[in-house]
Amino acid sequence: MNRETVVRAAIERGVSRRQFFGILAGMAGMATVASMGLTGCDDGGSAASDVDYNSMSLEDLISQAQEEGEIQSVGMPDTWANWVETWEDIESEYGITHADQDMSSAEELSMFREEGTDGTKDIGDVGQSWGPVAEEQELTLKYKTSYWDEIPDWAKDDDGDWIVGYYGTISIMSNDANVPEAPTSFQDLLDGDYNVCIGDVTAAAVAQYAVLAAANALGGSIDDMQPGYDFLQQLAEAGRLDVSDASLARIESGEIDVCVNWDYNALNYRAQILENNPNASFSVNIPTDASIRSGYCTIINKNAPHPAAACLAREFILSDEGQINLARGYATPIRDVELPEDVQAMRLDDSQYGDQVQSVDETVWSEVSQNMITWYQENIIPILG
Repeated sequence: MNRETVVRAAIERGVSRRQFFGILAGMAGMATVASMGLTGCDDGGSAASDVDYNSMSLEDLISQAQEEGEIQSVGMPDTWANWVETWEDIESEYGITHADQDMSSAEELSMFREEGTDGTKDIGDVGQSWGPVAEEQELTLKYKTSYWDEIPDWAKDDDGDWIVGYYGTISIMSNDANVPEAPTSFQDLLDGDYNVCIGDVTAAAVAQYAVLAAANALGGSIDDMQPGYDFLQQLAEAGRLDVSDASLARIESGEIDVCVNWDYNALNYRAQILENNPNASFSVNIPTDASIRSGYCTIINKNAPHPAAACLAREFILSDEGQINLARGYATPIRDVELPEDVQAMRLDDSQYGDQVQSVDETVWSEVSQNMITWYQENIIPILG
């Protein structure tokens, strides 16, 4: 009986999470780890990369993770993409405690690199473009998980150095009180008379992807960013470009008319605002002329002090339950999982995510985004004063 058949049978029988993982562990029970040295990670994790966790049975992985007893993450705080439920589930199921230190993708890689074999952190969540950087700098432990074949090629590297767990799509969020006719395209944004918050192109990945989406919408591409640059310049010259952070407080106060952001951030902000003010009204739309999707990927520290717990966390994140947890945080799961009705109701209608939504060629994006920053500093900052 293959894994898919077992999973379906388990769902039909209504087994518990613990029973479900026990079934998977039993299927993998004949797999063993050659030359393990399972306790060798106690010295700060320097031996973690010597173990082939892909060859370990799930049962043995769980056992070692429980012996480690904890996991230390970076950039995976409770409030982002509903990580809180995943950490609670892992602690409930396996008795593994968790702590996070929130930081940017660049800071996560810097910590892994600077701590070296004295690593104190196990796993991080970074923007997709940072996954290949972490791999290139040899900071990562390889682990594919049992869901490897269900992950799209664009969302993983060849060896499991990084795997996207969820992704976002560039959206347009507008305050209906300030903008009665909600914009649904980048052309609408150009034609409007309201302020448009893009964010800081020099520092925020979402702002850079927004410019790429604008370029695609207005006749350009990743190889021809000029239409995206023209979009920024036209807004800036009209005094309509807002480059500050699109924070919840600024959006809720009405300071921002329209912002371009990831759909999961926009939907989450809207939900929080409505909790405080049920009479508020905000529209969220995926641009009809072009949009960009990009993911966040887990990277496991090559020198993780708790490597098995980190691998088990990635396994859980990609499980149906882990993916549904992320969807409750308004992110789009990377796997094609069936969402509960209440979770599906939280999302935008699937019809908004058409062929105009494109993924990014991350092999060229780093250079393109650096060129964008240079252009922005030379052309937009002088206008903004």
